[in-house]
Amino acid sequence: MNEIINYFTTIPSSHRSLILVGGITLFWVIENTFPLFQMRYKKWHHAGINFFFTFTTIVVNFILAFILIYTADWTVKNNFGLLQWLPQMPLWLYTIIGLLLLDLIGAYLVHLVEHKTKFLWRFHLIHHTDIWIDTTTANRHHPGESVIRFVFTTLGVLIVGTPMWMVFLYQSLSVVFSQFNHANISLPEKLDWYLSYFIVSPNMHKVHHHYVLPYTDSNYGNIFSVWDRIFGTFTYLPKDQLIYGVDTHMKAEEHNQLQNLLKIPFQKSRSAKNDQKP
Repeated sequence: MNEIINYFTTIPSSHRSLILVGGITLFWVIENTFPLFQMRYKKWHHAGINFFFTFTTIVVNFILAFILIYTADWTVKNNFGLLQWLPQMPLWLYTIIGLLLLDLIGAYLVHLVEHKTKFLWRFHLIHHTDIWIDTTTANRHHPGESVIRFVFTTLGVLIVGTPMWMVFLYQSLSVVFSQFNHANISLPEKLDWYLSYFIVSPNMHKVHHHYVLPYTDSNYGNIFSVWDRIFGTFTYLPKDQLIYGVDTHMKAEEHNQLQNLLKIPFQKSRSAKNDQKP
């Protein structure tokens, strides 16, 4: 455990980039070999759009990183936050609790709020417009949403009182798990179901990308599935019934053109439908 702490305390930016690129490459190979769906689309064009948003996410987080570092250092120096107030415990348990709480605030809560707040939904909508969900979809976030998520991550670090090594560990796990549960991969049904009791499995997250309510407003988790089960937002839908996208933006010129995707948060909002036909 100490080796992990030492590594993530001083993890080079090149290693963090390698985790991002390596994860996409790994799951891209796997989904091409064992695809969940045989999707007919221009894979490189689709990936190009999602890689653009991946790049903007990296830029936003790089520019604002000093805020996160300062916040983490402040909580430790001032003995502030939930982790700082816990009694002595094994380091592995301390780490799991910290990761769970960071995931609650920095992933589940912000995701829930984005769906329930019209202004924030305008930015998160870009992620849901993708009708070809694969591992590149994981980082399909409008730059505005990247800022929103950064704010909640920083809030999570402040409330939880997380040391910086744990933040880096959480972010690395978050990237890989997001790539995993977005990947167009086919796991054995029972394996995926058992996994969904502990982590957000591919089939579990795919339900969140179903194009109509109430499925879109469910399964908000990123790493741990426990929060969806505790707060009653877990939903199941057989994979053969899944239709990706969001019912307000099903036309190709709306969801498959970068210029329009960047403009969506500033366009007139549209009301979601509850019908079952695109």
